[in-house]
Amino acid sequence: MAYAISEECIACGACVDSCPVGAIAEGDPIYVIDAGTCTDCAACVDTCPVTAIAEA
Repeated sequence: MAYAISEECIACGACVDSCPVGAIAEGDPIYVIDAGTCTDCAACVDTCPVTAIAEA
């Protein structure tokens, strides 16, 4: 199951560098995770300062 970023995202970009497969990109207005690329490693979850990332 892929992860998703909620509207709680503050667009800080901390999650982008934590993703080993580059599944996270800047969206408008919050970051988004490409479910097809996400490998469910959850590295981004621990990096998010506002806990805006959870299983989709």
